[in-house]
Amino acid sequence: MQELELKYGCNPNQKPARIYMENGSELPLEVLGGRPGYINFLDALNSWQLVKELRAATGLPSAASFKHVSPTSAAVGLPLPEKLKYACFVDDIEGLDDSPIACAYARARGTDRMSSFGDWVALSDVCDKTTALILSREVSDGIIAPGYTDEALEILRKKRRGGYNIVKVDANYVPALQETKQVFGISFEQGRNNFEINAQLLENLVTQNRQLPEAAVTDLIIALITLKYTQSNSVCFAYGGQAIGVGAGQQSRIHCTRLAGGKADTWFLRQHEKVLNLPFLDTVGRPDRDNVIDGYINHNEEDVCEDGVWQKYFYEKPQPFTEEEKREYLAGISGVALGSDAFFPFSDNIERAYRSGVRYIAQPGGSVRDDAVIECCDKYGMVMAFTGMRLFHH
Repeated sequence: MQELELKYGCNPNQKPARIYMENGSELPLEVLGGRPGYINFLDALNSWQLVKELRAATGLPSAASFKHVSPTSAAVGLPLPEKLKYACFVDDIEGLDDSPIACAYARARGTDRMSSFGDWVALSDVCDKTTALILSREVSDGIIAPGYTDEALEILRKKRRGGYNIVKVDANYVPALQETKQVFGISFEQGRNNFEINAQLLENLVTQNRQLPEAAVTDLIIALITLKYTQSNSVCFAYGGQAIGVGAGQQSRIHCTRLAGGKADTWFLRQHEKVLNLPFLDTVGRPDRDNVIDGYINHNEEDVCEDGVWQKYFYEKPQPFTEEEKREYLAGISGVALGSDAFFPFSDNIERAYRSGVRYIAQPGGSVRDDAVIECCDKYGMVMAFTGMRLFHH
């Protein structure tokens, strides 16, 4: 298949639309179910690059949850602790620990469940039955993977009454070294960003503390590769083999840090005993639970503990989650890694990151204010690596 006609482009008025190979060769993908659209394919192809690169860098099966051309999270296939299984709603998935690719997706989907609602899924490895079972009960637009077991394909083809988007990608496909795009009828051309992110990139440690554990190296690699496929400006927090907070598309990098830090805090607080033991009614579905949990933690528009409100969600009134309890819990968090797609010009980024447990940072360096940022890291005993490489993505 050399081209595929799409229903429309980014918006319904943008017709006609298609994907095709300019050199007349076959498309390196196959649609096995559904009818993916323009944005679906943007998500699919960007997310596939991310998980393929993450697999190569870590040697571990990898997964990503994408929304509108940026990852909500990416993760590698490490087993989930019991509390995290409950927080990710996968405690009842039989055989989860035996499927690294399912563990990777459970982590990626469970990181920022509000943003992952209606996600596009990318898997570095063949999709197995366990992964398909997790996906079958989530609200999702589609999936891209290098293959599917027969059992997995049978499960996924039943999703959305047979309309779920399933794409198989050629894992051996290598794109041309030059890439082009058009904006306002003007063609842009550049070399593909084939820069390899690995442990060697983290060797230039500029702080007094230069103790960088192996687990932190893995988390920094995950953060940096995630940033490579995230709309700039962007900052990524990572911990335990997964991106736990992505702040993307902000004009200010401190806003990116605040956004990512807030998501990371919520991810940690979802594993607090008070949250894990919320007395939900059996009638409350998964998306509504996500909204209620987020409201319980972050005190959003609706006070879910208020009389006349809690009865919609719980069989008994939950105790409020106080600011003091949250601060005390988060104060015990440490060892979080942070990556930035460009230099941190101000120490307030460091101050904010430290409050969310960040102790390891990788950023390009090169700001006239590097000395002030390094001094702030030294104040908190943090480790910072200058990579010398920007990771802007547009």
